[in-house]
Formats: sequence, C-alpha cells, structure tokens
Amino acid sequence: MGDLFDSSNGNFDIQKSHINDKGYFVVTAGETNNGILGKSDIEARIFEANTITIDMFGFVFFRQFEYKMVTHARVFSLKPKFKTTHKQGLFLASLFKHLKTKFGYDNMCSWAKIKDDKIQLPINKDGDIDFEFMESFVAELEAERVAELEVYLAAASLKDYELTAAELSALSKFENYNWGEFRIADYFKKVNLKNAKFDKRSDTNSEKTEKYNLPLVNAKHGDNGIMFYGSSDIFDFTEMSICIVQNGAVATGDVYPQPQKTGVLWDAYLIKWANIESNNEILFYATTAIHKTIKQKFSYDFKATWERVKKEKIYLPTNNGDIDFEFMNNFIKAIKKLVIKDVVLYTDNKIKATKSIVSSNQ
Repeated sequence: MGDLFDSSNGNFDIQKSHINDKGYFVVTAGETNNGILGKSDIEARIFEANTITIDMFGFVFFRQFEYKMVTHARVFSLKPKFKTTHKQGLFLASLFKHLKTKFGYDNMCSWAKIKDDKIQLPINKDGDIDFEFMESFVAELEAERVAELEVYLAAASLKDYELTAAELSALSKFENYNWGEFRIADYFKKVNLKNAKFDKRSDTNSEKTEKYNLPLVNAKHGDNGIMFYGSSDIFDFTEMSICIVQNGAVATGDVYPQPQKTGVLWDAYLIKWANIESNNEILFYATTAIHKTIKQKFSYDFKATWERVKKEKIYLPTNNGDIDFEFMNNFIKAIKKLVIKDVVLYTDNKIKATKSIVSSNQ
C-alpha cells in the first residue's frame, strides 16, 4: 500500500463546538453518516477530493469532495500516487473493507500498521493496473443497484413525492404551531421481554441469516441500534416500538424507531405508546422528540435507564390541549416525500443515462 498511497493527517483538533454548517465537511471516526461530523469554517488543513479516509476502527470511505479532518479521532487520509476517477476510487476503497474486522479500540488502525500490507488489483495484459476494468466494473454494479432501487421504490409505493394539501399545511405551520409538554411515563410504557437462556457466541450473529433473522438492539451507535441478530425461538420480541440505548461510551441516550419485530440483547430497552395504536409516522415523530430531549442529558457515567428517562418531558404538537396525532402524521409524511423526491429523481436520471449508454453501444 505504501507504493500506491501517500498518507497525511489533520493539523488542528476540530471539536463539535467548531461545527457550524459552514465551510468544509469534517471527517471523524465511525460509520454514522459516513464518518461526517458536519461542516466547519474553522481554519484547518483541507484535503483534496478523490482521496480515501481510514479511521481508528478500520472504517474506510472514498471522498469525492474536499474536506477537513479531526485529529483526536485518529483518522488519516490516503492520496493515490496516480490520477483516479470517482468509480476507480470507490473500487480502491472497497479493497480495504476488511480492515474493520482487524481493528478496534484495543488495536487501533494506523498508517504505520497497514502501509506494508498488500492488496490485490486487476491488471491488464501488459501487467499494469487495469483502471478501465475498475471503471466498468463499478459502473455495472451501480446500474444494477439503481435498477433494484427503482423496483423497491415502486413496490413500497415511494415513487409518489407530490405533497398533499394537509402535508403542505403541516410543513408551513411547523415553526409556529401549538406545542405542549408531556411526561414520557404518562404516554409510554417499557416493554418487558423475557429471553430464554442464551450464549451470545452461538445464539447470535452479526449478519442477518435465515436462522438469525430477529434484529437485536444493544449499546450500538448507528445502524438503528441493531448490533446482532438472533432467533425468535430464544429472544422475545415486539414491534412498533422505540429503542432507547441506556449504556455505551457514545451510544448512551440514542433513540431509534423499531417498526419491525425487534428483540433486546442488553444495554438497551424498548418502549411503546401506552394506549395509542401507532403507525410508522407517529412512531418516527415520537422517536425524534424523545431523542432531542434525552440525548444530551445522559452519558456513560449517567445511564439512560427507564427509571430516569420516564421522568423526562417531551414537546409534541397539540390541538385544544391534546396531542395532535394528525399533524404528526402529516408532517412526517411530508418530510419522507421531500427526502424521497431526490432519490426518485436520482434513480430516474441514472436509469435514463444508463439506457442512453447501452443504446449508443448497440
């Protein structure tokens, strides 16, 4: 690897307090949001686009934009010693995915540890790196995934991104709507799940399989709080619930919606509306409201236990003093449509471009 890349690090210890949605994206350690902490205009080294970042955990991302990096999270940048395109960069970054299985808190990834490692690259008949193969291979994969995405959007009825009058109204009224303060314990209950005796090594799996198909929440930051999968024969479950992570150096106070059947491994618990039949939209709205209230109040030294969390209060929209579930429903539907609009337009444009390329090559 040392023959292919030059490594460099950030030169200023960028903190969360420096994130102000201005300037350049800031790269930190972790998988959440592809390792993007936010944007900052604080003076710090700017790294070139079309480079690769690797963090202490071995998480690898190709960056097609200029960025800054924190120094305290042990993330470094790799610049190829050759000109590379976006697709070629994605191909190269994929070759390092195995690093996340080798490194972690107890053995942090660094350039010194991996620069002498070898990677396999495609070569042409002259024995040179075959960049054309990389380009075409990623292009084909991209076309396949976009086609699959289009099928999914249609099957899930997500192709419609036109806002209804009620959804437009919810968006326009959000800032100045009526809000009420509600104690969590008065409207939510903790779900008491009873698992059979289990051995984590033999009864769970980090990947979903036919046998291990029940999501299990744990002290996990990101991935919707799901760290392992188990069998419903061993792990009890519920659905249309909200996960609260009660422990973890980073994850404490994370809140995630769990509309699907979900169980608990440990260091997290599930709550549900006490006397309300929820749908996805209301579940997502409540999840966000709870997360906004508790995330900054709890930490590794002050666990987010149910006995503490249930005493907290959240803000919800009201109508004549009662929770306005219709407003919550319309608001989340509107947000989903605004987000999915970009995805639908992206897939449409990608498919048109692919069809154009195919027809021109026939």
